[in-house]
Amino acid sequence: MSQSTLANTLAKAAIVPVVTIQDADLAVPLAAALADGGLPLIEVTMRTPAALDAIAAVRAALPDIAVGAGTVLDEAALDQALAAGATFFVSPGASPGLITAVAARGLQDRWLPGASTPSEMMALRDAGYFLQKFFPAEQSGGIALLKSVAAPFADLAFCPTGGIGQNNARDYLALGNVTAVGGSWVAPQTAIEAGAWPDIRVLAQSARRAVAGSS
Repeated sequence: MSQSTLANTLAKAAIVPVVTIQDADLAVPLAAALADGGLPLIEVTMRTPAALDAIAAVRAALPDIAVGAGTVLDEAALDQALAAGATFFVSPGASPGLITAVAARGLQDRWLPGASTPSEMMALRDAGYFLQKFFPAEQSGGIALLKSVAAPFADLAFCPTGGIGQNNARDYLALGNVTAVGGSWVAPQTAIEAGAWPDIRVLAQSARRAVAGSS
């Protein structure tokens, strides 16, 4: 098993826009605005009735954009996201049942499971996951914790999410064990609902400049 494809997808953009979509008709223009701003991927949280239709719409209209399904909590949600065409799957944690379901479907290289403690990181490492979502990042120790686990878990990489914004994304990305960061600041809920695509494009461009400045 390898997560190299997922790692490359995340590293290419370095910032994963995490969005909650109430109206599936907004998904395609939103994803297009993010891509125009330099972020050719999107994570749609499965917290609304429109989420699956949003994933399917982006996959159909913009096949070059990587579309992740976020908040995948169980086997049913995994199957729904897979049927909708999600290219990768993100979970805030990792239950034994979900680990088994992912493996049974051969999706290990497309799943980003979450961890926030050394014990959880070790359990996922034992299951073969060397790229993990660190969530909730700021509330779980943030940059200080990631620095502290860098030596004992030298073979692990993380995508921190939770409390990440324009003010600290660059600091996270400067860490050697961080592949990408996730957050909603590049596509605020108010801007999505207002259809403010030029504003979102500018936010994405600003985020990309911050990434460039961190390298």
